[in-house]
Formats: sequence, structure tokens, C-alpha cells
Amino acid sequence: MKFTILCIGKIKEKWMRQGIDEYLKRLTPMAKVEIIAPDEEKMPDHPSPALKEKVMEKEGEKILKYLKDDDFLVLLDLKGKPVTSEGLADIIQKRMVAGTSHFFFMIGGPYGNGENIRKRANLMISISALTFTHQMARLILAEQLYRAMKIIRHEPYHL
Repeated sequence: MKFTILCIGKIKEKWMRQGIDEYLKRLTPMAKVEIIAPDEEKMPDHPSPALKEKVMEKEGEKILKYLKDDDFLVLLDLKGKPVTSEGLADIIQKRMVAGTSHFFFMIGGPYGNGENIRKRANLMISISALTFTHQMARLILAEQLYRAMKIIRHEPYHL
């Protein structure tokens, strides 16, 4: 089992990096985990909607080069299907039974995801009706992947 988290930008806040690292450390005995985080594209203050879309497309292109045609991509997106922790575990477990052993999870940059990534995604999910920064989404995803594996293994999860 392997999870690859594809995300745009680096995490600057030490406390957030520590949180992500903690959940990835907990997850490592159950699955291999890799994070690929190309840099954000430069964006001027107050960009036009067309410029935002162009930047999201460029960031999407950076991510697409890491995917093969048959890779299973789960996109975290505000327009995605709302999913619970149990629902995420169920998605992973069903895909595992169907033969998927490597899952790719994509988190866009500060302005979200371009249409090129949305079209490529096998599944779009929303981690919350609340809006989080793309850095916070990385921390939440790391925790939720750990939680999903604990649910799949019928193990208790206590902080």
C-alpha cells in the first residue's frame, strides 16, 4: 500500500510541518507515504479570474507529470463529494479490493485546482464544508489517511 500526496507549495509554519510529520510517522507502519510538492506559481496581488485559472492550470501541469494514465487520483476540491472519515476508509478499502495499491491524493494551490486536474481526477472529494488553506488541507489529509487505515484495520484511534 502506498499513498502519494501531490500538493502545491511548501509548508512554512514549523508547527504545521510537525503535525504533518507526526501523522505520516504514524501512517508509515501501515503504508508507504510520499509527498511531492512543486512550488506555487507566482501570482500578482488582485489577479483577474483569467489569470487565476491560468495559474491553476500551470500548477496542474506540474502535478500531471507525476501521474501515469492508469494511476488512481483522488482530488481534494471544494466542488468534490463530501466524505466522512468512514467514507474515506470505505473508498480506500473498496479500491484496494479492486486491486489499487497506490493512491494519489492531490491538493491544489492557494487558488484551488484547474480544470486539467479536475478532468484527470478519478474521484473528487471535499474534506469539509469549511474552507481551509491548502497547507491546512495537507495536515488534515495526513490525519485522515491515518484514521482511514485505523478504521480499515479495525483498530482504535486515540490521540
